[in-house]
Amino acid sequence: MRFQIINGPNLNLLGTRSPEIYGNESFDAILQRLRTEFPNDEIDYFQNNCEGVIIDKLQETGFSYDGIVLNAGAYSHTSIAIRDCIAAIKTPVVEVHISNIFAREEFRRQSMISSICKGVICGFGADSYSLALHALKKQ
Repeated sequence: MRFQIINGPNLNLLGTRSPEIYGNESFDAILQRLRTEFPNDEIDYFQNNCEGVIIDKLQETGFSYDGIVLNAGAYSHTSIAIRDCIAAIKTPVVEVHISNIFAREEFRRQSMISSICKGVICGFGADSYSLALHALKKQ
C-alpha cells in the first residue's frame, strides 16, 4: 500500500520543540521506525509550514494514494481551507496529533478537520502515526 504522511507547521522542530509535550525524537527517526514497521508499504513524507502548500500536497496525493496521515498542527484548529480540501479528495485521511489535544489549552480542543477525516488519533506520542497507518491498512 502507498501512504502519504503530511505534517504541518512547526513539526519540522520535533525533537527540540517542547520535548515535554512532543518528545525528544526527530521526525526522521520516527519515519525510519515506521518504514521498518511497515516494510511492505510505501510511506512518503512531507512537511510544510504553509497552509496552501499543505493543500497542494493533499490535492496531489488525494486521488492516488491508499491513505493520508495528516498532522496539520495548529491548522487543525483554524483551517476551513484544509477541511474543504479533505472533503474534496478521494483518499481517506486520518487526523493525528502527538499530544492529547483534549488535555491541553481550550483553543486546541476544537478541530476544524476532525469531522471530515476517516478518524482521529491523538495523545499516543509518535506512536499516533503507527496507529493511523494500522487503521488505514484495515480500510
